[in-house]
Amino acid sequence: MNLEKTKKITIFSLQWILICILTGFFSGSASAFFLVSLEWVTQIRIQNSELIWFLPFGGLIIGLLYHYWGTDIIKGNNLLLEEYQNPSKIIPLKMTPMVLIGTLITHLFGGSAGREGTAVQMGASISDQFSRIFKLDPFDRKSLIIIGISAGFASVFGTPLAGALFALEVVYFNKISLKSCVLSFLTAYIAYYTVEFWQVKHTHYHIPIVPEMNFENLLWIILVGILFGLTAMLFSRSTAFWSACFSKTIAFPPLRPFIGGSILAVCVYFIGTTKYIGLGVPVIVDSFSTANASCDFLLKILFTGFTLGAGFKGGEVTPLFFIGATLGSALSVFVPLPIALLAGMGFVAVFSGATHTPIACTVMGIELFGIESGVFIGFACLVAYFSSGSVGIYHSQIVKGPKYHLYQKINQTKLDLF
Repeated sequence: MNLEKTKKITIFSLQWILICILTGFFSGSASAFFLVSLEWVTQIRIQNSELIWFLPFGGLIIGLLYHYWGTDIIKGNNLLLEEYQNPSKIIPLKMTPMVLIGTLITHLFGGSAGREGTAVQMGASISDQFSRIFKLDPFDRKSLIIIGISAGFASVFGTPLAGALFALEVVYFNKISLKSCVLSFLTAYIAYYTVEFWQVKHTHYHIPIVPEMNFENLLWIILVGILFGLTAMLFSRSTAFWSACFSKTIAFPPLRPFIGGSILAVCVYFIGTTKYIGLGVPVIVDSFSTANASCDFLLKILFTGFTLGAGFKGGEVTPLFFIGATLGSALSVFVPLPIALLAGMGFVAVFSGATHTPIACTVMGIELFGIESGVFIGFACLVAYFSSGSVGIYHSQIVKGPKYHLYQKINQTKLDLF
């Protein structure tokens, strides 16, 4: 009996190890291809600025693709969270090519979007196919979705620890098994090393000076952390606002990105700069050494919220990095902390507030900037998390825990007073 039980456990373990290896490799390879393709289309756009006038037609193509062939996957990251909460239908594999094509079109013609959503959706749609191959039950599908999110995030940003933690933290208030935790870390590292194997490089950032932590610096961290949290709230609500506006005013979905793209192209022409379109990585890098204008983060919120609200594809995270880093950089004029440290804190803290994932964001900051800045980054992420409200960029995410209880008490106090 014991021998038979041991045999079953061994087979079960080998099956999941195989799933992790395959998911990590295929998701990592997809991310590597995506990163190379994204850099390629970005360079084409930079060298041919007139491509911005084709953004409406690129939007129309995306709109038509999703309207006629992608209605079951149009929810994107929210679909992954919904399937995790209530597993019902395997995530279609077509999500991978469609979100990839949609994101590349968005960036080729000058939309303001990111890349995390694309990588995460590709990872989850790939991993969920194994539920059919191995005939897994709904509970095991939860583990597949976690490892898909983990693989996509870790591989596209080059942060395996943060990728594994993000996948767990973003679904934290649903039931998570110990098995899912182990598998998430294993898959994240396999996906990360797969990108390394394909010799695709990630952007590096550096914080050269980190002051000592003292009471005065802690007060400054709390202040800027609140500002980062409020900025995250503004971004989340901006995207939701534009999405609702387009849905209410334009009945035919493919026309939404067409009209939105037309407005974006005209706006880019009149402001006379392409600074706020695309990923904006050069601006992020510069923000660590040169103070940004105080309007940079607001204009990026406007352009990204409008782009995604109109129906273009991509992610929110890299724009959030842009917004946080440029805000932190601009605050260096008033806050007596090193500019690179403020940019780095904003980089991950705004992301923390918008996704309700302070632990993953703290670890990401340590992976990207070094352990020396870890205490500053951790406090900033935590304060931003509490300051960003109860609505984030993933509307299907369940938000509970300390933040949830805090806002419940605040709302109850308001009711008691009035």
